[in-house]
Amino acid sequence: MKLQTKIPLTPQKNQIDYNSKVLLLGSCFVENIGEKLEFYKFQNLQNPFGIIFQPTAIENLVSRAIKEQPFTEDDIFFYNEQWHCFAVHSSLSKSNKDEFINSLNIKRIELLDHLKSATHIIVTYGTSWVYQNKESNCLVANCHKIPQKKFTKELLPINGVSASISETISLIKELNPKVNFITTISPVRHLKDGFVENNRSKAHLISGLQKVVEEMKKVNYFASYEIMMDELRDYRFYKEDMIHPNKIAISIIWEAFNEVWIANETKQLQKEIEVIQLGLQHKPFHPESKAHQQFLQKLKDKISILQSKISHLKF
Repeated sequence: MKLQTKIPLTPQKNQIDYNSKVLLLGSCFVENIGEKLEFYKFQNLQNPFGIIFQPTAIENLVSRAIKEQPFTEDDIFFYNEQWHCFAVHSSLSKSNKDEFINSLNIKRIELLDHLKSATHIIVTYGTSWVYQNKESNCLVANCHKIPQKKFTKELLPINGVSASISETISLIKELNPKVNFITTISPVRHLKDGFVENNRSKAHLISGLQKVVEEMKKVNYFASYEIMMDELRDYRFYKEDMIHPNKIAISIIWEAFNEVWIANETKQLQKEIEVIQLGLQHKPFHPESKAHQQFLQKLKDKISILQSKISHLKF
C-alpha cells in the first residue's frame, strides 16, 4: 500500500564531491540546503548578500560582481537609524555608512571570486512578484520595511522570468564556462501576497525557469518544490507557521538532493563527519571528567584522520 506519491529521482552527471566548490544564491530555502552542505563540510558559500527572492535581484547582483561595479553612496540610504541598500537583504544593513559600503564591496569581491571558481552554482527562486521603487524606477531586492506606497508591485511575466534567469546564467558562463547550474523553486509559499497570487507567482517561476533549463546546457532542475508539494503534502512536514518546511521535510529533501547531486564516494565521509559534528555538539554533565577528556581526544583523533584525507576540513 502506497502512502505517498514519490518523485522519480535520477543521479546526475558532474556531481558534487569534496573537491567541488559550491555557490548558493536565492531564497531562504537555498540556506536549508546550504546548512546541510556546511554541516557535512563541503566547500560552499551561501548568499553573500543575504536572502534574495526574485530573479532580477539575483541577476543584478551577479552583473554588478562580474562587471566589477563598486557600491557607492549613491547605492545606499538611511532609514530607521540604519544604512540600507535596495540591492541586498536587510540583514547586511549597518549603522555606520562607511562600514556598510566597505562591507558591501568586500562581499561583491567575494561573490566574484566564487563565480570564477565555482564548479556548481545552486540558485533557488522564491517569487516572481517584484517591487519597483517609484523614485528610482528600479526593481529592488528588499523593501527594508519602507511603506509600500513608495513602491509599485507587479508580477514578472513568464518571458521576463526566463529572460532574467537566462541573462544571469549567460553572464556567469562567460566568466566560468565549465560551471554546472542546479536550479530549484522554493517550496515556501508567500501567502502574504495571497493564496491565488502565490500560485500565480510560482507558476510564472516554474514556466520561465523550465524554458531556460530546456534551452541552455549545464542548467539542471532539482524538484525540491515538487517533493514538498506532492511527496510531503501534509502539515506534519511544516513548521508552526504552516508555511516553511520543518526539519523533517528539509532532511527528506536533502536526502533526495544527496541521491541526485552528491557523489556516491562521499557517503562514507559524510557519515564520519556527522559523527564528529554530533560529538562536538554534545554537552557533558561533567566536562572535567576523565571519561569526557578521553571522548574529546578520540574526537581530535578522528578529525586528524579526516583532515589527512580532506585538507580543507575545519571543525
